[in-house]
Amino acid sequence: TMSRKHHHFKGAEVSCCVKYFLFGFNILFWLLGAAFLGIGLWAWAEKGVLSNLSSITDLGGFDPVWLFIVVGGVMFILGFAGCIGALRENTFLLKFFSVFLGLIFFLELTTGILAFVFKDWIKDQLNFFINNNIKAYRDDIDLQNLIDFAQEYWLCCGAHGPDDWNLNIYFNCTDLNPSRERCGVPFSCCLKDPAEDVINTQCGYDVRHHGDLGRQKYIYTKGCVGQFEKWLQENLIIVAGIFVGIALLQIFGICLAQNLVSDVKAVKANW
Repeated sequence: TMSRKHHHFKGAEVSCCVKYFLFGFNILFWLLGAAFLGIGLWAWAEKGVLSNLSSITDLGGFDPVWLFIVVGGVMFILGFAGCIGALRENTFLLKFFSVFLGLIFFLELTTGILAFVFKDWIKDQLNFFINNNIKAYRDDIDLQNLIDFAQEYWLCCGAHGPDDWNLNIYFNCTDLNPSRERCGVPFSCCLKDPAEDVINTQCGYDVRHHGDLGRQKYIYTKGCVGQFEKWLQENLIIVAGIFVGIALLQIFGICLAQNLVSDVKAVKANW
């Protein structure tokens, strides 16, 4: 009987290669998820969002912290299911992993197609989003950092131009505005002086009193929406490459998990 049993097992066995590869693949996934989740929760606790629930309900000024928490949470759950599923050869967890990954892949594909179809709508939403965040620039440190980073990176100022900063109560040009920053722009709009080591946070003061030509010496005059579009066109290959890479990784993960499930089933059938 022993030899017969042994002979059966030779016919079907769980591939160690697949099993540990899937395990390693998911450990990375799980750790990345944990890191994202950690950053999100830390930023959330740091600002004491719990004591200020009104900031959650106002979706106009969307808080980037939530993106970290959601992405991190999903990656954490997926990685955990994949790890334990691979190690314990648990078909339920492996199926959950591949179905969930497939669902995410399908959602990404749908989003991509819809984004292509509704390009103009997205552009309007982007305008709306940036302008809303310009209004809330001083209210939320995360958003402030995000806007400053975007303006410095894309060499732009406002959604369409520097005058968008009139939407902010500190920077608007009305005579009634008592702020020292009246008719100015944030420092991230300023042209960088290579000789300066320390950032001059007051470089944007009173800049919008100058005419359009006068401003060009001191600040970026292009809007961020246009600059972002230009950047996308210039880096289309890289952006597309990243998306294709992520998609291939997901398909690879699904194939590995399905392979392992069929191996485990074949072994069980021989018991």
